[in-house]
Formats: sequence, C-alpha cells, structure tokens
Amino acid sequence: MKRILYVTAEAAPFAASGGLGDVMGALPRAVGRYGGRGVEVSVILPLYRAIEAEKRESMQPIYEGNLTLAWREIPYSVYACSHLGVTYYFVENPRYFDRPALYGEYDDGERFAFFCRAVLDFFLSTDRVPHILHANDWQAALSVIYPRTVYASDPRLASLRTVFTIHNIAYQGRYESGILSDVFDIHPAHRKLLEHAGEINLMAGAIRLADRVTTVSPRYAEEICHERGGEGLSSVLCERGRTVGILNGIDCEYFSPEEGILAMPYTAKNAVHGKAENKRAIQREVGLSQDGAPLLLMVTRLTEQKGLDLALAALPEIFAARAQLILLGTGDGYYEDAFGKAAEEWQNLRFLRRFDRDMSKKLYAAADLFLMPSRTEPCGLAQMIACRYGAVPIVRATGGLADSIVPYGRVGGNGFLFERYEADVFSETVLAAISLYRRDPAAFDRLRRTAMRTDFSWRRPCAEYLALYRMLMEE
Repeated sequence: MKRILYVTAEAAPFAASGGLGDVMGALPRAVGRYGGRGVEVSVILPLYRAIEAEKRESMQPIYEGNLTLAWREIPYSVYACSHLGVTYYFVENPRYFDRPALYGEYDDGERFAFFCRAVLDFFLSTDRVPHILHANDWQAALSVIYPRTVYASDPRLASLRTVFTIHNIAYQGRYESGILSDVFDIHPAHRKLLEHAGEINLMAGAIRLADRVTTVSPRYAEEICHERGGEGLSSVLCERGRTVGILNGIDCEYFSPEEGILAMPYTAKNAVHGKAENKRAIQREVGLSQDGAPLLLMVTRLTEQKGLDLALAALPEIFAARAQLILLGTGDGYYEDAFGKAAEEWQNLRFLRRFDRDMSKKLYAAADLFLMPSRTEPCGLAQMIACRYGAVPIVRATGGLADSIVPYGRVGGNGFLFERYEADVFSETVLAAISLYRRDPAAFDRLRRTAMRTDFSWRRPCAEYLALYRMLMEE
C-alpha cells in the first residue's frame, strides 16, 4: 500500500477561503478514486476554530504529543475522520489555531512552522511515514524543508519523496533572516537553502528542496519562470529546472446544473429553457428587469489581481449595450467601495457584498456571460464552473485561463479570450459576446452547449499526478 499525504493550510469542506481549499477538497478524493487499491490517501491541516461544530462531531482524537521547536516545548493533539473515502487529520493547538481567521496573523510564520513540524512528528511517532508528501503553498513549505534539514539524518525518512505545488507564487512566506533559528528551528548552516534576496523565503526553500515542483496550469508554469511573472522567484525556478504544470479540475458533482438547489435543474440538452427559468428567478430576487437583456456575472475576490479596474472601466459600455451585471464577492475595501458606488449609479448593476456558495451556484445557472479579466491567474476555477453551468466565460489569456478556455470561432471554442490587459480590449470583447447573444441566438446556444460539455473533471489531472507520484517512487 502506497501512502500519499497532502499537507495544506485549508481543505473543503472543513476550512476553505479560496481555490486552494477547493482543490485540496477534490484532488485527494480523485486520487483515492482513480489510484486503485494500492493507494491510501490522506490530508492533514490545522484544526481551526472556523471548522463547524457539525464537522467536528465526526472527528476522533487519535494522538497526543509534544514537540520541540527551537526553544519552545509545544503540546498538540491530532484528530481524524473519514470523508468520501479520504482520511483527514487535524492538528490541534489552541494557542495557534483557535482564532477567527485561518491566516493573516502576525505570527503566521511560527504557526505554520509548528504545523509542519507537527505533521512530521506525528507520522514519525506513529510509524506511518507517507511515501509521497505533497505540500501546497508556502504555509506547508516547511513540511518539505524539514526532511532535508532538521530530519536529514533520520533513516525513517530515507524513502520519503516530496512534491511542492505553487498555487499562487505571489504569496511566498517571506521573513527577516533572524527568524531562521529562533522560530523555524533550522541551523544557520542551512541558511542558503532558504535565503533569497536577503530574506528567508519559505517558498524558495521548498522549490530548492522538493523532489518535484508543480504548479496549477501549464501556461502558469511558463509564466513564473520569467521575471515578469515570477514575483522575484524566477531565478530560483530556473536554477531548479522544470516546473510541471498540471491544470486543476473542479468537482463536477458539487458544481452541477442538475442539482435541486436551482429554480430549474437542467443539462446541456435543455439549457435554453433551464437557464431562462433560473435567470428569471434571479432577476426577481435581486430586482432586475426581465426584458431579455443579457445577464453578465462576476463571482470573485475583490483584489487587484482579478482585473477589477478593467471591469469598472467597462461599465459604461456594458450598460450602454443594455446588459445587466451582478457581482458577488468581498475583498479589498477600495473595490468594495467602488462597486458599491457604481451600483448606486447604474440601475442594471447589483453588487452582492458577501461570500455565498449556494448563491454563486444560482448565479452561474442564471448568467449568460461570465467575466474574468484577470491580470494574472495561476489556474482559475470560476471559469470552469461557469462553463459547467453554461455561463459563457470572457477571460484574459493568462495562466490557467488560457489553458482552459478556447476562443469562439475555433474548434472546441467554449468562450471568449482577449490578450492585452487594456480596458478598451476587454470592453470590445464583452461587446462582441453581447452582440453574438443578441444577433445569433442559435450560434450562442451552440457555444453555451460546448462550454457545458467541456471536461473539467479531476480525471485527467489526477492521472497526471498519479504518473508523477509513480515516477518519484521508482527513482
């Protein structure tokens, strides 16, 4: 039995704040499903306060221990539960994780150093060392770094193989140099392994020390190896060698236009009627007119990366074209204020300032077009979800957006793409999509059905990860 362990700061449905949580909720389950009887899959994450009491009830305490981290003696407990065929482990320490937020705390470096150390301490203590340890983003980076530094001479880890996945290279775990020994408990002799640009950089250390480095789309793998897209780490990636880009999938059972939460469940075959019913239901709910106008949608975190400046600039032309727009999301105060004021100015704009998974599904089912003009996008899941519900995506050709959306007019076209990050180019693309919707409903319906039938399941990416794991275990 080959043991594969995913180390992550979040995983749906227990604790998720974005795409990482969604991926870590779906990929391990897919690996367990398609990996065969010889694969045992587990996930480990912190036991946060935010995990609902209902989900805690299924967890059983399985271990209590103490570990040393520099000068600290830290007690911890581990809980476990099974969910959809995957074993989930939760590291409990109230001092570090009994807090309102998952992260964004002043002592995140110490919190996740403890977490990564606890991961290794627990599996070594229980003699269940995984064959593959797959760490995700900077919060889990030390789980890759410690086996090659602190535990380098431990024979129990000799057969361990590690994978480090970059979900977003902009977030790296950067700290001042003095933190190396005092907080991370790593000897100064290893400083060069973690140091980059005069700082301790956890992502840089994991890139150097992991057996394989992956990221979440082929296009993003290319982009981050160039200075413009590498956020300062392109040189480290170049030194390391090839970064493997594997496009994420989505949970097609969870994101399904056939589920009962919708006003009218539908498939690609009856999408015209089904989406029309869902559109009318949403328009009634949010107070938009039901006059045949195309309904545009954005479901997004409100951050600069998501191209919101382009969206704001395009509003006059969108509404001059007699379209409607709904925005669902929260984030940067500047953009929340900007869209709040825009919603007061434009009668065809609704800004729903919240994070609401059920509402997002209803909106995807109602929308005709989905806007995602991202400045950068490592993979993106929203454009895939939009396709699943027949909300035709309009995206910028960057990262995973370029890998997942084929422009209208080409074989397999499932959306609209624009290249240059310019407001005029984005507006022209949106207007072209609106024009197709109005002048040629049959062509638009064919485009929508192609989008809905695009395979964004986890089967293909899962096969790529399993091949990677097998290759590592054979080395």
